[in-house]
Amino acid sequence: MRVLMRHRERQEELSAAAGAGWQDSGYVFTTATGAPLRPDYLTGRFRHLMAASGLPPIRLHDLRHGAATLALAAHTDLKVVQAMLGHASIVLTADTYVSVLPEVAHQAAQETAQLVLKAASALGQPLGG
Repeated sequence: MRVLMRHRERQEELSAAAGAGWQDSGYVFTTATGAPLRPDYLTGRFRHLMAASGLPPIRLHDLRHGAATLALAAHTDLKVVQAMLGHASIVLTADTYVSVLPEVAHQAAQETAQLVLKAASALGQPLGG
């Protein structure tokens, strides 16, 4: 949070310095005049950082997949992941990501079974007897 707050302060300084030349694009990361960053610039910068890090190369877009996969593994609701990714349809999100994590599906099945067993027990009707 501190890094993002400092970044915002710097953007406000740049906005003041640019005056009427500042473009209020609404983006978090912008050029010095507030314009959106070009995708090819971001891709090139990411490649440079990956090479300098010594880590195995990945595509910038792979970070998006990783974030969605980690969110689902952390039991984030699928609708939240859909919104996070900007997918128009929850079906696209489900088709793309749910099959990636069979352990998430397995845990969901176990939790559902526990709910059914608990509800049956509360009604005094144990299952499987």
